Amino acid sequence: MDIYRADDGRYEKMKYNHVGKSGLKFPAVSLGFWHNFGSRDNYDNMKAICRTAFDNGITQFDLANNYGPVYGSAESNAGRILAEDFRPYRDELVITTKAGYDMWEGPYGNWGSKKYLVASLDQSLKRLGLDYVDIFYHHRMDPETPLEETMEALAYIVQSGKALYAGISNYDKENTRKAVELMRELHCPLIVNQRRYSIFDRKIERDGVKNECRELGMGIIAFSPLAQGMLSDKYLNGIPADSRIARDGRFLHKEDITEEKLEKIRALNEIAGKRGQSLAQMALSWVLKDGDVCSVLIGASRPEQITENISAIEKTEFTREELEAIDRIAPA
Repeated sequence: MDIYRADDGRYEKMKYNHVGKSGLKFPAVSLGFWHNFGSRDNYDNMKAICRTAFDNGITQFDLANNYGPVYGSAESNAGRILAEDFRPYRDELVITTKAGYDMWEGPYGNWGSKKYLVASLDQSLKRLGLDYVDIFYHHRMDPETPLEETMEALAYIVQSGKALYAGISNYDKENTRKAVELMRELHCPLIVNQRRYSIFDRKIERDGVKNECRELGMGIIAFSPLAQGMLSDKYLNGIPADSRIARDGRFLHKEDITEEKLEKIRALNEIAGKRGQSLAQMALSWVLKDGDVCSVLIGASRPEQITENISAIEKTEFTREELEAIDRIAPA
């Protein structure tokens, strides 16, 4: 069996940022398991991606109960990889998971009840082969369950030792503040809000979440910073046959790649080139530019994408002219 030993220089290759006002630090770039880690994907490639990530200082692996397909398979694959390669490095890793979207049939397999969240994490821990996760997130707001119940569930999970920290994902400004205040009363701080954020999707700026998290001392980790691959060179010349759109089209559709969008992508690519970056590198640098986002979540279909994208941490400063040009191409 091929025995993995991590690169001795891994921590010299990454920057680490405090998660809000907590003592925890995230790598500036984290690895997401949303895509490419399911039952249909190649296991050896998954393992190579994880090894490359950790060898480059990426210490956070981000999961959710229903990542796949099939539901649960990303956690199962992660559990196998952790057991085979990363058992000696468990205390150097931040392993996170979530619950809040549909996971199993019936009234107890979705949303934000204490019944669902506790049961889901128990299942996740079994799939991951772990005693605890570092962060457990409520994955989305529940319009029917009292927020007090959901927050009590998160506090119970942390107090039980099944998670070290609690987080929320996809929460708006109003519910972010309410959740933080409730958790303070329960003496279990919420340290992070995971939200979609990219040059093409600035909703967290428009709805005030970005400023609210700063005021609350809460970290932000950004998912889809490359807008499902649109902010890369993948679609500069149309839709390639091996792209995510061509394979399944569940989250990004052919009609999303309009000629107007392609013009914006090409214009942004020109700015990136003048900065000495690829478009993907610049897009990640842009999300990290002001320090409000402590980490960007990247997906990868092959190890080489990891090594290309982590260099984004080296150029997170932008000139006023560059920012104004980006804003003209893709307004907030």
